[in-house]
Amino acid sequence: MHSNQYAITEVKQIINAGGQIVKEYTINTLFTDSRRINNPAEGLFFALSGRRNGHEFVAEAYAAGVRNFVVEYGPEFNLPEANFLIVDDPLAAMQALAAYHRSRFDLQVIGITGSNGKTIVKEWLYQLLAADKNIVRNPKSYNSQIGVPLSVWQINGRNDLGIFEAGISTINEMDKLEAIIKPQVGVLTHIGTAHDEGFKDRREKMLEKLQLFRHCEKLIYNYDQLLNFQADIKARETFTWSRKMNQADLYVFSETVIAKSYYLRAQYQKREIECLIPFADEASVENAIICWATMLALGYSPVEADKRIERLAPVSMRLELKTGVNNCSVIDDSYNSDLQSLEIALNFLGQQNQHQKKTLILSDIYQSGLQQDELYRQVANLISSKKVDKFVGVGEALMAYEHFFNVAEQHFFKDTAAMLQQLRQLNFKEETILIKGSRSFEFERISRALAQKAHETILEINLNTLLSNLNFYKSKIEPGVKVMAMVKAFSYGSGTFEVANMLQYNKVDYLAVAYIDEGVSLRQAGINLPVIVLNPEASAFDKVIEYKLEPAIYSFGLLDDFVGYALDRNISNYPVHLKIDTGMHRLGFENHEIETLCDMLEQNRYVRIQSVFSHLAASEASKHDGFTQTQIKRFEKAFKEIEKTLGYKVIKHLCNTAGIIRWPSAHYDMVRLGIGLYGVDSAVSIKETDLQPIASLKTSIAQVKKIKGGDTISYGRSGKLKKDGKIATVRIGYADGYLRAFGNGIGKMLVKGTLVPTVGNITMDMCMLDVSGLDVREGDEVIVFDEQHQRIEELARQIGTIPYEILTNVSQRVKRVYFYE
Repeated sequence: MHSNQYAITEVKQIINAGGQIVKEYTINTLFTDSRRINNPAEGLFFALSGRRNGHEFVAEAYAAGVRNFVVEYGPEFNLPEANFLIVDDPLAAMQALAAYHRSRFDLQVIGITGSNGKTIVKEWLYQLLAADKNIVRNPKSYNSQIGVPLSVWQINGRNDLGIFEAGISTINEMDKLEAIIKPQVGVLTHIGTAHDEGFKDRREKMLEKLQLFRHCEKLIYNYDQLLNFQADIKARETFTWSRKMNQADLYVFSETVIAKSYYLRAQYQKREIECLIPFADEASVENAIICWATMLALGYSPVEADKRIERLAPVSMRLELKTGVNNCSVIDDSYNSDLQSLEIALNFLGQQNQHQKKTLILSDIYQSGLQQDELYRQVANLISSKKVDKFVGVGEALMAYEHFFNVAEQHFFKDTAAMLQQLRQLNFKEETILIKGSRSFEFERISRALAQKAHETILEINLNTLLSNLNFYKSKIEPGVKVMAMVKAFSYGSGTFEVANMLQYNKVDYLAVAYIDEGVSLRQAGINLPVIVLNPEASAFDKVIEYKLEPAIYSFGLLDDFVGYALDRNISNYPVHLKIDTGMHRLGFENHEIETLCDMLEQNRYVRIQSVFSHLAASEASKHDGFTQTQIKRFEKAFKEIEKTLGYKVIKHLCNTAGIIRWPSAHYDMVRLGIGLYGVDSAVSIKETDLQPIASLKTSIAQVKKIKGGDTISYGRSGKLKKDGKIATVRIGYADGYLRAFGNGIGKMLVKGTLVPTVGNITMDMCMLDVSGLDVREGDEVIVFDEQHQRIEELARQIGTIPYEILTNVSQRVKRVYFYE
């Protein structure tokens, strides 16, 4: 039976590498991230180059136990017992190794691509076909140039079906993924606008995607979508579906909403068939039709396909981080469980530093493709390597293999009900809890029990988008330029340790807060990055020292106070940052004070200047470019005098978010990333696809009322409908941060895909919307702002303010929920 174990000498031959083998090892795990090392003794680390150079993390991976590396060049230091396989391109080498591994297995493979729906279709096909097949698939949405080889590497001899999705963003990418996946069956999902910017036109994008299917025996696609590409289809056979054209193999001619399901009737092989989809939104309906067509194309009977599709369950590809009871943090991944997604979830658990204790609640794992003893031995080793402190196993299989586990505190239950009965005895308190379960275990019951009950108005924070925004700005700076991330004001309303953990894990260089207590909160949550306090108070210098915070010094009085404090306590060379006022006229030493400042710093042993910085007043506005240039000149004059006095170099930083984009010549040693990190930048076009808001504010309808035309609504009787209609009262008011200025039709919210205006004055806890003509009911979701339908910038425009104010006004009583894929 084939496995994915290879001798390192064999790997060297497969990828055609140079270098010397100093010791023989067996390889069965591939690594591309030194922070995510599991089973290092049998691992192979690929030093990939991207925004970060993987060669810089070879020593870190070696320290974690890895002894085999694929590199472009050897390390500058000696690492005994390490094998270095030298290649021109480590990514191409990893892809070649994965392609070789794929070639050793004779299994059916379905390849999926498109603009939207790839992951959902993949996961639904897994649900639909798992009863008959032992399936291997991409974990989560691992569909990139790196994700696909890591996914294909999972294939083992027990698998008889692979389902792999492939995602591309520009030309000349798909041929590499096709060579790795080698699908016999192709599935094309919806083609939309995603990644249009990577192609000269839509035709070029479509042709690139079709490369995945060039050797397919069968291609399943929307007949309407490829009308102009018939000559470009290389598959030997096609199976088409359509909601418009009766020429398709599956022609859906009738669609009816029944309760919250969607009833379809179609023509197939000259007869009428039917299908009930347990969803009603447009995206889910289209994805389900694709799955329906795929099952029919694979030979399933219409009756069997209908029966299975009716039982489709929602797919959540995101981890959800939320506040739990007893000062816990809860990571909810309660809808799927497999070995690969468990590792991803445990990596996210490892990023959390707000509590020392880390807990895993795990159900039995189904459809792994492994024998149970091997599966749970691997699970136990994985949990051990991730340093879990408390383990709760739920399911008869986990109970049977309890002896594999060696966690300081561990508990086992036969089912979810048994665990819930003992919930109080498990004493969850001040710990980070990962809930990871197969759907049949209904772990959402555990999540509800452990999550803190809260206001139904929710601010959703997408941590993947935060990371994407961070990488967008990193791509705008030269290598070696540091990044200071602004997390003051509750991270612009987005959270404290939740955001800081992500930034720390992704190696920003500094964090910045406004006040000392904000820095203290970060330290108490386990954040160990350097933290600058921009507005320190002399009365709390003891907290600065205790929590190793670095104060910004902006006046002679503050400098005297800190030096005096250090003198009294025999503190020397404490790191501080000097703020220069170059024209903002808020805080900082002015130009005429620099000479005196230098006199005070000369031979001052109590402080060491870490950085000198200033702030641009109008970096985003071209009409003020002359003034910005003046600020830059003043700043350069100041820091040169200061460095000359000190006799050593300091970090210089001037650019804020807009300055990073518009003033690359002023990046110096570090840039300060503020509102752009959260997806808003006035120097970037709102259509800039690489930058997206990270937050969505959502609420729900509390009540729907029929209102006669002319009747008054809300305080002061200021609201009226011109004719008979309906209003929806929603659970958000000015105490939540939805300001009174949005009242009386100025503000709008999204209900059932339609922007509807406010009616009357905004009240403290509620407001009213005109929903006349819409089919709405109590409990329906209402979107205040998000990244697609109504961005923060639009809300700011509605009331004549700036996006900063919209974000920071969202009150603390609004529940924050963090998503990570």
